[in-house]
Amino acid sequence: MGVLSLGCSAQTAPPASSDSSAQTESKDTSKPAAGPAAGQSTDKDKDKADEQNGGQGKVAGTSNDRLFYTLPNFLTLEGKKQLPPLSAKDKFKVVALGTFDYVEYPWWGVLAAISQATDGHPAYGQGWEAYAKRYGTTAGDSLIENFMVGAVFPSILRQDPRYYQSGQGSFFRRTGYSVSRIVVTRADSGRKEFNYSEVFGAATAAAISTYTYHPRSAYISTASNPHEFVASERTFSNVLSTWGTQMGLDSITFVVKEFWPDIRRKMSKKNKTDISPPVPSGD
Repeated sequence: MGVLSLGCSAQTAPPASSDSSAQTESKDTSKPAAGPAAGQSTDKDKDKADEQNGGQGKVAGTSNDRLFYTLPNFLTLEGKKQLPPLSAKDKFKVVALGTFDYVEYPWWGVLAAISQATDGHPAYGQGWEAYAKRYGTTAGDSLIENFMVGAVFPSILRQDPRYYQSGQGSFFRRTGYSVSRIVVTRADSGRKEFNYSEVFGAATAAAISTYTYHPRSAYISTASNPHEFVASERTFSNVLSTWGTQMGLDSITFVVKEFWPDIRRKMSKKNKTDISPPVPSGD
């Protein structure tokens, strides 16, 4: 917002009269034109990157960032200290914006295709109908887990669902910090707390999805057996397995969120190098 405000104010400043500009030019001919300091261009580039990738989101106190310029990353904050707490309404709103983002629908399709190729949820069988069931299961798992971890439990327990990037220290220190966010978070008041929202939210989501719409036991027809029995997925052991898998994936996601600004800067530098015009050779 600061960069935009400065840009707007510069554009709306009234032009100087021709007489005064002529006097200024004659008066300052002996002085070299003031150019940007060595570090100013870097700061400007950083501000521009922050504005485009981590600037103010649609909900106050969130970002407009996207992992790899694609996947919604609205609850991640880069280079910011403690911010005012999100209201329960805002927690639900920002989670809804990310969960129902246009990118999520094809992403669920890719995950469902992978599940079909690896015969995940074997009771569904194969074919387009089975793919539709896998798509619905994938979408449901994502939706319930996102809302439980990012909105429902943070609202009840008054915890902050945002991820505050460290951005400091060695690779291992930052990796340790990001992984630890699975069990450590901030309360709305700003103090550190055990991350009940992540741990119990993911467990609740795993239980709801497992016992409501995951496949029951069924007989399916395969090439080797026309009446193959497939056991039900609605078991407590499957809840634990789903919960553990989700916690592991969330840990990896936190690591990616931590190092995404570094990856983004390297990608930006590479793009600038690729599009920079060639330097003409002297004759």
